[in-house]
Amino acid sequence: MTTDQSDSGSEPNPVEGRAQGGGGAPDRERLHGRSSLMQLLDFAGPRKVFSYLGCCLSALSTIAGFGPYICIWLAVKDLLAVAPGWSQATGIAAYGWIGLGLAAASVILYCAGLLMAHLAAFRSASNMRKAAIGHLLSLPLGYFDLHASGELRRTIDGSAGDTENLLAHILPDAAGSFAMILGMPILMLVFDWRMGLACLFPILIALVCIRMMMNDQGQSFMTEYQDALVRMSKTGTEYVRGIPVVKVFQQTVYSFKAFHEAIEHYSRIARTYSMKVCHLPQTIQMTALNGTVIFLIPVAILLASGQGDFTSFLTDFAFYAVFSGMVPTAMTRLQFSSESFSKADDALNRITGVLSIDPLAVSAEPEHPKSADASLDQVSYTYPGADHPALERIDFEVPEGETVALVGPSGGGKSTCASLLPRFWDVDSGRVAVGGIDVRSIDPHDLMGQVAFVFQTNRLFSTTLLENVRAARPEATPEQVMDALRAAQCMDIVDKLPDGLDTMLGSGGIYLSGGEVQRVALARAILKESPIVVLDEATAFADPENEVLIQKALTKLTRAEGDRRRTVLMIAHRLSTVADVDRILVLDGGRLVEQGTHRQLLDAQGTYARIWSDYERAVSWKVDNSPKAAGEAGRNPADSTADEEHTVPGTGPFVADLSTDDSDIQREGGEA
Repeated sequence: MTTDQSDSGSEPNPVEGRAQGGGGAPDRERLHGRSSLMQLLDFAGPRKVFSYLGCCLSALSTIAGFGPYICIWLAVKDLLAVAPGWSQATGIAAYGWIGLGLAAASVILYCAGLLMAHLAAFRSASNMRKAAIGHLLSLPLGYFDLHASGELRRTIDGSAGDTENLLAHILPDAAGSFAMILGMPILMLVFDWRMGLACLFPILIALVCIRMMMNDQGQSFMTEYQDALVRMSKTGTEYVRGIPVVKVFQQTVYSFKAFHEAIEHYSRIARTYSMKVCHLPQTIQMTALNGTVIFLIPVAILLASGQGDFTSFLTDFAFYAVFSGMVPTAMTRLQFSSESFSKADDALNRITGVLSIDPLAVSAEPEHPKSADASLDQVSYTYPGADHPALERIDFEVPEGETVALVGPSGGGKSTCASLLPRFWDVDSGRVAVGGIDVRSIDPHDLMGQVAFVFQTNRLFSTTLLENVRAARPEATPEQVMDALRAAQCMDIVDKLPDGLDTMLGSGGIYLSGGEVQRVALARAILKESPIVVLDEATAFADPENEVLIQKALTKLTRAEGDRRRTVLMIAHRLSTVADVDRILVLDGGRLVEQGTHRQLLDAQGTYARIWSDYERAVSWKVDNSPKAAGEAGRNPADSTADEEHTVPGTGPFVADLSTDDSDIQREGGEA
């Protein structure tokens, strides 16, 4: 299924074992200290023998390709020897048939070699993708918050594509080129070593130039080049997703700064490498290779005057003049193979970079939680690459059946606390427990079965409504799915779909609104029947009508069989949704600064009371287009008092009315 609708000093670790990433990947110990090519071939498994066979067949094809040139030389030599009595040259037909046979053999061997190479390349690329995807499935879910889908797609699919091209085409061509380069000196020195050296001299110049272009600076460029491609893929994906916004505001690609800068960066490094690093050596190389005759003719002129058998000498010269045409082809193949080896080396580094990420640790003897309480005990955590902790010594409990809300300023650590409970990340120090058991000692599949999630943004797959909801519990019957949809207030959605539960959603099907997607996500969570529920402001982006339905669905979600309550940990930006919870935890700067009920925290006159006051003021603003309000548009809102008129630059005049606690604007309220 493809995602179509979206968005977007530690204690001893009880872990004794580690999950292993997907099939087809060579062991890390085997990868260490081996060449990139050997590591790539390891991904092909038993089929790597086909790659060796393909290279051998390609080399034999090249050697067989020498045959027609030799036959042409022999035929010309026989003709010139009997001139002008051409009829006396009786071996011409034989040379022709032999040359034709060798040419055909060369083509057949080359095709067979490519077939063998493709068998290994396809298996290698397939296993590489499987290994990377399988390993990604074993990583903590938090890893995907730090790595965009475009970046991962380019790393996995792009890298596998680069290596597939190398093994399927470049490697057998390189084998043929090496066979040609090794065979050329022998063949060229057999007839006349002096003219042979003249033809080999451009090859030496080309090799030096290739070495200059593929030096450390060239290798560094290849890394930068691949980084630029990954960056363009990542920002390009974001740009495509943001096209509606760009079109609404009549903007161009230049207004999307990240994408524009990624394109400019790619263009800049490509121009720099081409014009500053490669320009001179590439010019010299191409001139030397395509001007082999420039070296051959002076040597032939110098040698011609001293030849006793001028006819034989002329025949040798004709051979070298014709055969030298193969030199540019061989060297061009070699140059492209060198570039492809560099790209494949970089691609392998990226793939192994993904495979080297430690998977989510799995306890050798996992335990099963006996209850649905949750707790964080002196927990500290710092995100990868961050220079300051997101949480510092957080300590709280969520008893079974209670609803606890996390509130606080943006960046205070609310989402981080919630993500540690289902083990999106492992803590740096302290302990996160479910049912009194450290989450690191619980099997990840078991832990995921204990927790249901409802986020601000949710994803639907490009499949039927039935399968979208059943993703939470694949064995569920259609009747159970329908019950979950009914509990999530989704019957109006089902009724309007042409094929009911079997209606395709997303690409090629029906698109749902944001509020409808949220209710379908709630149906998933209800169907899952987990004892613990994590809510991340599930009504943040809902319109008033959908919000009412979502609130009803949330009420159903937080109730288990009968009147038993589920354990609920909710993140709230809209404070009106947390006034009646059992306990409120106030986070600020990664620290737990207050906790208590709504009334207790208001009486304490601390951080929560200040946030609540700001929230009440924010949700009570109203649009007022009266002349009086318009006349006050230039006043500073900070200088006004309650029940006075205020304006917000660029939005028109507003009026604060603190007497109401349940207005339409409050239902749409802003974030604290």
